[in-house]
Amino acid sequence: MKTYSAKPTEVDKKWLLIDAEGLVVGRLASVIATRLRGKHKPMFTPHVDCGDNVIVVNADKVVFTGKKMTDKKFYWHTGYPGGIKERTMEKILGGRFPERVLMKAVERMMPKESPLARGQMTNLRIYAGAEHPHEAQSPVTLDVSAMNPKNKREV
Repeated sequence: MKTYSAKPTEVDKKWLLIDAEGLVVGRLASVIATRLRGKHKPMFTPHVDCGDNVIVVNADKVVFTGKKMTDKKFYWHTGYPGGIKERTMEKILGGRFPERVLMKAVERMMPKESPLARGQMTNLRIYAGAEHPHEAQSPVTLDVSAMNPKNKREV
């Protein structure tokens, strides 16, 4: 019996639409990363982009469990002496680009530093509001909250 290896021309990419309102960030990012890589398909091949195109709307309405909204801090350094900066999750979600929270969560669940992972991340589109410009692709709605009751939290 030979092992099947998918070729890029054999891959059928679908468009998925996910409404992120009230969903837990880590669980949502895990589902998105699986769909982007194509691991949910029986023809999954690790070195080929088998994943689907994913559109996420309402990314500014995601929730966290516990006290992560106020206690989780992100640090970066400006490069100058004493230039350590920090920001809480609450400030990031209330800021100018709230969709970056979900983008970074998905990015950190993808294979590290590979051209394939960077290419698969281009198949992800995240929007803070409910509108998106991809109606022409007729995306299929994926109900993440129905997969597991723990995926959805009331605010």
